[in-house]
Amino acid sequence: MIGLFLIARIADERVALPTVAVGSVVEVDQVAPVPRVAPHIAGLFALRSRVLTVIDSRAALGLGRIVCTGIGTAVIVESDGHSYALLVDEVEDVVEALPPAACPSVLEPGWRRVALGTIRHEGQALLLVDPIALIAGEERSAA
Repeated sequence: MIGLFLIARIADERVALPTVAVGSVVEVDQVAPVPRVAPHIAGLFALRSRVLTVIDSRAALGLGRIVCTGIGTAVIVESDGHSYALLVDEVEDVVEALPPAACPSVLEPGWRRVALGTIRHEGQALLLVDPIALIAGEERSAA
């Protein structure tokens, strides 16, 4: 059965996210920092009278931080009744693809922790990323 996937770039890698997990894609302009939070939490962002926790996807993977000068792009997802904004480098498109196949056996630890499988799009294998694992950040591996 064919599924829908959001194609985005995180740490300059094209990845896919399952659209069932995606609420919307927005531009983030002002993130309010929060003291004493995990390193992958960039801060808080107000969206349509709601406050969302902003997750730096690169930091959640242990790959540095997203450089955001001005307006950034975020994918809005929900987990346990809370909304989160996942900062990404870019959002490309929503595409149809066959169900995911197994992950490659060689992935860096951050990618391995968030990988759900791979999909094929335009002849390329794209890593299917679990947005909930990005929200958890590097701490999830310790659990």
